[in-house]
Amino acid sequence: MDNGASSYRRFLAGDNEGLAEIVREYSDGLIFYINSYVQNISLSEEIMEDVFVEIAFRKPKFSGKSSFKTWLYAIARYTSIDCLKRNARYSDIPVDEMHNISDEQDLEKTYIREERKIQLHKIIARLIPDYQQVLYLLFFEGFSNAEAAKIMKKSDKQMKNLVFRAKQALKKELEKDDFEYEEL
Repeated sequence: MDNGASSYRRFLAGDNEGLAEIVREYSDGLIFYINSYVQNISLSEEIMEDVFVEIAFRKPKFSGKSSFKTWLYAIARYTSIDCLKRNARYSDIPVDEMHNISDEQDLEKTYIREERKIQLHKIIARLIPDYQQVLYLLFFEGFSNAEAAKIMKKSDKQMKNLVFRAKQALKKELEKDDFEYEEL
């Protein structure tokens, strides 16, 4: 069972802790996903907050036709698009400002891993927005092709082609930077 769905049902039944659980579980991932649209981390955080405000006050119906996470990311997509329509210009904040995670067991390995993630996010940011979005949804959020297709409003064939082209573009960018991608 999808934890987000059960938390949302609890929230709709009057348990505010359900909404708090949803925010804790999905806020970071939503920020990164939204950032692939708006290319501004501060604005991404604001839009993420708008998504949760939408859920808290409008209480849209979750039908269960997809996973809760897919449904939530689709709401984030629409909210991001609406924001882009309202605003014409954005200032960029580097992705490397977002990584302040430490690992108690092996600080050096964690530092190297985080630096590679930052470098990978920068490389992905050079790709066209559709490629950025599909790669983020598949590899960072763990969505299936079908779930990513629902979020991005693409057919299965369009998604397969998009994933193939995005991987090819990423591979070219990684090779340009001599990035070691054994973990990818």
